[in-house]
Amino acid sequence: MPKMNLTHLEASILFAVCCSIVLGLVTKRTDRERIRYALYCFGCFIATLFGLGWLMYFGHR
Repeated sequence: MPKMNLTHLEASILFAVCCSIVLGLVTKRTDRERIRYALYCFGCFIATLFGLGWLMYFGHR
């Protein structure tokens, strides 16, 4: 079985995609609502990821 060597950013994005899909599937009733909510959650995950990344950058500077 081949190894996956992911950077921290790649692993975080993969986590965001997986969590967004699951949250969209289990919380909404229609397909349209599920897709919109999954995209919204993904956007929130990514915004938080970059926001915390910049906060840590400036905190260690």
